[in-house]
Amino acid sequence: MKRFSLVLVAMLAVPLTACDPKPASQATADAPVSVSVNQAPPPPPTPEPPAAPQQPEEPAGLPAPPDVAAPPADAQKTASGLAFKVLAPSKEKAHPGPDDKVTVHYTGWTTDGKMFDSSIVRNEPATFPVGGVIKGWTEALQLMSKGEKRRLWIPGDLAYGDKPTRPGAPAGMLVFDVELLDFAPAPKPPPAPKDVKAAPKTATKTASGLAYQVLQKGTGTEHPKPTSRATVHYTGWTTDGKMFDSSIVRDEPATFPVGGVIKGWTEGLQLMVKGEKARFWIPADLAYGDKPTRPGAPAGMLVFDVELIDFR
Repeated sequence: MKRFSLVLVAMLAVPLTACDPKPASQATADAPVSVSVNQAPPPPPTPEPPAAPQQPEEPAGLPAPPDVAAPPADAQKTASGLAFKVLAPSKEKAHPGPDDKVTVHYTGWTTDGKMFDSSIVRNEPATFPVGGVIKGWTEALQLMSKGEKRRLWIPGDLAYGDKPTRPGAPAGMLVFDVELLDFAPAPKPPPAPKDVKAAPKTATKTASGLAYQVLQKGTGTEHPKPTSRATVHYTGWTTDGKMFDSSIVRDEPATFPVGGVIKGWTEGLQLMVKGEKARFWIPADLAYGDKPTRPGAPAGMLVFDVELIDFR
């Protein structure tokens, strides 16, 4: 059975599609067969059908802790309902912040003792932004120090819910053993532009209502098409100056189809060239609307600083 892997929460501003899958390695050609000069060549062997690729065996799960069913009496509990125990303390004093990137080893079980995910079984630590995971993790990681190990009992409302809508996600309270291997401070968020409240008179406006200004000229001459895949750095603010998303803070450019994002982005990116930086004032009807139906999406006009790193 395929185990559920810890899923990061999607960022708000630009809904991205999955990256293209990597091509499988190509099979090598058969070696030529040597034929005697005095003999007729033997008939070619009947080709065998290619063998189906063997799936790696599912590794055995790690045993559940004896207190997996419920937090013990000596577990500490926060106001949110998160419960935890320190399994191995750390001498470090610093804690990661919500925008920092952490590297952890972890194993997760449901309260009936079934393991559903483990970086230890995969022999590969996980790295992600503290604020990019389920609420219980985001809260717990900020309580930890480098080198510390904790056991977490995360109630359903801080995990995937009692009736998860995400396919394959585990339901109800979840139990995790987590070791914080390291963390790195996130880059400082860019300050909100002075003209974040409204587009200045010097901005160019298109027929759709999109306004933009070129902040830095690019080096390219061609423009992306709706079918292109663009790689960008960006930061987004609401008109009150609050930042709601930034690839710069995540320290990771975003790649996505130009036609697969909000309308204002699809239009704006096609006005840009490689290497260009631009500021966009995107009206609500070209973004998520004045009353977004998507949970957590920012409402009203949105302002973005975008750098088009590359496209293909």
